[in-house]
Amino acid sequence: MRQIISLVVVLSMSTTLNAQSPMVHDPVMAYEDGTYYLFATGHGIQQMTSRDCKTWTVSSQPVMTVIPQWTRDSVPGFTNHVWAPDIIRWHDRWWLAYSCSTFGKNGSAIGLLSSSSLKSPIWNDEGCIVTSREQRDNWNAIDPNFIIDEDDQPWLVWGSFWDGIQMARLDTTMHLAKGEIPRTIARRYSPKDLNRMPNPTSQYAGTNAIEAPFIMKHGGYYYLFVSWDYCCMGSKSTYRVVVGRSKTVDGPYVDRDGEDMREGGGTPVIAGDKKEFEALGHCAAYHYDDKDIFICHGYSIAHNGASILVQRPIRWTADGWPEI
Repeated sequence: MRQIISLVVVLSMSTTLNAQSPMVHDPVMAYEDGTYYLFATGHGIQQMTSRDCKTWTVSSQPVMTVIPQWTRDSVPGFTNHVWAPDIIRWHDRWWLAYSCSTFGKNGSAIGLLSSSSLKSPIWNDEGCIVTSREQRDNWNAIDPNFIIDEDDQPWLVWGSFWDGIQMARLDTTMHLAKGEIPRTIARRYSPKDLNRMPNPTSQYAGTNAIEAPFIMKHGGYYYLFVSWDYCCMGSKSTYRVVVGRSKTVDGPYVDRDGEDMREGGGTPVIAGDKKEFEALGHCAAYHYDDKDIFICHGYSIAHNGASILVQRPIRWTADGWPEI
């Protein structure tokens, strides 16, 4: 059963931050009628708005004031801390995917909301897009990202650890198309590579430390950004972003040296400089106002490893690779 999830934004109860770097985790962005909307991990999904991407108004209300009961039924231990949303405008409607999970385990689900406008206080619960089950699936249903191909066909990429980044075709309701079987499109290591860093965060997730996919179209290619290594450890985090590209949305994605991302390929994009940020990751990339923008969260050294918003312009090399 679908639920109506109400959201009332009371600006007098919101917090305005006169800075480009509010505290945030797993940010994604949308733009409508002169306003930028940013959504991120938090209780019921954190949200904030800006007219210029410099001064942010953080809403006192989450996107989801009601957490659908199906999420708790599907994911043991999940309550209301909703992870890693993604948002896209398609066929005159906003679609927002979100992650329900518990740390280090792959009993997870990706849920879906929809709305006609970001200014609307109403989000419709569209149920579950995909679930993963412990001891059944060798992938984890978190960190969703929508991409629409050149034929107006929607796809979903997702994944964290286990066998890496997954992809599947969606139907017109933004759920998995009939008969679709998720396929792996990127891994941190080649399956043949036994020289792997041990996992310091989970005894369950294994060492295939790749997650947070985001696909951007540019100049005849699809670019797959992913985060390598480990988040969520404050100043001990080792997150960094790499990229590959493909002429077709479903791959294969290869890095600048021609290495397949399913075999551990990835061209470095951004990492901690050990001066301002210890580590950076979980990115998104957009084309707004004739400019390409890259956003992610960074573990700030000045703020003792707190996670803050990072925004950078994207420059493109002569041979078509992004530089941050």
